[in-house]
Amino acid sequence: MARRRHSNRRRRRGNFGFLYKLLSVLVICAAMVMALTLFFRVDTIEVTGTERYTEKDVIEASGIQLGDKLFLLNKYEAARSIAEQLPYIDIEDIRIRRELPDTLLIDVAECGTPLAVIQDGSAWLLSPKGKIVEQLPASQAGDYAVIDGCELLAPSVGTDIALSTEFANQQTSLLALLAALDAAGLTDRVDAIHLDDLSRLTMDYAGRFSVEMEYNADYDRMLQILEAGISKLESNQTGSIRLDLNPPILTLD
Repeated sequence: MARRRHSNRRRRRGNFGFLYKLLSVLVICAAMVMALTLFFRVDTIEVTGTERYTEKDVIEASGIQLGDKLFLLNKYEAARSIAEQLPYIDIEDIRIRRELPDTLLIDVAECGTPLAVIQDGSAWLLSPKGKIVEQLPASQAGDYAVIDGCELLAPSVGTDIALSTEFANQQTSLLALLAALDAAGLTDRVDAIHLDDLSRLTMDYAGRFSVEMEYNADYDRMLQILEAGISKLESNQTGSIRLDLNPPILTLD
């Protein structure tokens, strides 16, 4: 009986010791979290990756100010605010990192060369991801490749493009082609994209070719075939190119 009482006492002491250690760990963790949230403040903000925008533009758009608590600021809200106010930057191309003790690093990637849709006296500039990044007078669109044969619905800077209902297939294909061009670094070689033919789209390319492609095609593969075919031509050759994938064929007229 005495042994059982001693055993119970040891067990209670052991339980108390474990709870005491656990409580101590929790108190220490809470103190560390409080120190991180209350005492580390933003003293330096560094911005990288900008070309069109200044460092000041990005910082102001983020809404973050010097003196803000480093671990209480909302990085995702800051990124959303940057993308909304600076259209040439997409939210997925923003990286915000904390660097102890007092630095915030904001890295951005601005969109590639935009293309223009001329409509109602305005040139709406589209990023390769299909986002409207700027509105210019139509007279200032001369430096940009033009997308024609379509109509934008309620265009507004900072929004994704939407074409009229009858061009839903063209919209899907246009966005896929722009993404493929951007991924391959070939956007600058485009002079115009024409969507007026509902059976095939046409792209004026490299200043000397008119390239016909099917809608809803594998544009990554088509561009590979196009570039490989052009590389085998004489530098002064021009003409119309028809691209088909089944089988892979490049035809120059």
